[in-house]
Amino acid sequence: MVESIKSAQAHHNQTLRAEWRLTSGYLHPGYTDFESAHILLGRFLADRTSVDPLSEKELFAPDEIFEWGHGKPLEKVINSRADLDFLLLHPNLLRKSIVIIEPWSHVGINSLGEEVRASKNVAYIAQKVADMDSILFPVWSTGIIDPELVVGAISSGYAVVVEGGDPSVYDASTWTSPACPREDMFALVEKLLISRSPTSAPAIFICVGHQLAAQCHIRLIQRAVKQVLGTTSLERDSEAKALNSLQEVAERIATMGKTLQVKKRDGRRVADSWNDEHFAVTLNESKEVGDRVLLPYQSLDGKVAGIPWELIHAHDVTSDAHEGVIDTTIQYEREVSISMFHSDEVNEEAILFANWAYRSIHDAIVPYRHIVASGPLSWLIQLPDSVEILCSTEVDQEIVTECSATCINYKDFETKKIRRSFTCQFHPELLSDLRAIGNREVPSYSRLKADDGVRLFVRLLYAGMQD
Repeated sequence: MVESIKSAQAHHNQTLRAEWRLTSGYLHPGYTDFESAHILLGRFLADRTSVDPLSEKELFAPDEIFEWGHGKPLEKVINSRADLDFLLLHPNLLRKSIVIIEPWSHVGINSLGEEVRASKNVAYIAQKVADMDSILFPVWSTGIIDPELVVGAISSGYAVVVEGGDPSVYDASTWTSPACPREDMFALVEKLLISRSPTSAPAIFICVGHQLAAQCHIRLIQRAVKQVLGTTSLERDSEAKALNSLQEVAERIATMGKTLQVKKRDGRRVADSWNDEHFAVTLNESKEVGDRVLLPYQSLDGKVAGIPWELIHAHDVTSDAHEGVIDTTIQYEREVSISMFHSDEVNEEAILFANWAYRSIHDAIVPYRHIVASGPLSWLIQLPDSVEILCSTEVDQEIVTECSATCINYKDFETKKIRRSFTCQFHPELLSDLRAIGNREVPSYSRLKADDGVRLFVRLLYAGMQD
């Protein structure tokens, strides 16, 4: 009986794959590539009034279902290993698409009682603005399959978007999908974080994706510290200068991690060290739902906040040295309003710590990179160089979410060029009604062009594709 069900499902998936478009683009089939998509993204951002340069063809009619797996342009869904294998046999499909990872079946329930599948908004915006195809990977139903294989494949495209979801990062019991437990999500996100190369796609982590990235920063740093301190020698490091340098840094990081407390503005002390489940992510002071104005992140007064000065200073250096896109947008555009839809938040202290630790590891490697590159610690070279908090939100002049977005920087050891990925607690892909495309009036190009959140999402794509 079980075998017959599996056989029927495999046949169904094969039938669905037969409907997949093998030519990129939907509005202008065969004409979409990296360069044209990038130009169209730039055109969208150039102003708020210009007309749609693409065909007037609609992505779906009012009486049609706009849902993943229910026809073009949302036909490409990875439901099985066979679907992934098909994409590997047709690498151009991956190369000319955005891959959207769904940790959960929806990102929350709006005021109308609708489950909001925000991944459809990502696909709609990308297609409508630049005729960029999307491929969905619903890991909540499919499972991760194989992080090494998956990340290598999906990182070849325009971008990877890790969507939001209902579970809490700090509570394993909320990850109730048997296909994808929390540890599997950690493995996938960790792999994404250390796979940003000169030839890879930028990653955009949204809401729970933002929180998963924060938790995985801490997990990666802990793994690095443990491995460095457990290493007894490195080949061609005859005087142990490289190892001693790394171990000295690892010990400082471990000491800081074991003593750094996380305190909230409402007086809660939620973590006493980096080993606490709530160190990176915890319950927010209040739930944020609806429009919020983004504010530039303000550097802390360490004496008031009780945070070590090294962490604050390191973040000030990162902020001065790197351009995080979102912070620049806030600075030069008019008031930026976006949609919030969350109860949990990333802790400010955790990101300040991660930034300091990443910078410390990177600087320790620089003079000995030729030694580290050829040994068991070589994966440390793939770690980010830094991570910057970009903005916050407030209600009634009171900060609610200190760490509303981050820019993850990767500095190439040889060329010194910077590559970036981004995380945001807010949902730039959702309009103010917090409804999924297909459940609301279809937004026009001009409507998208006027929306702050959509413009911010497009700007992240545009900037990330340049790196």
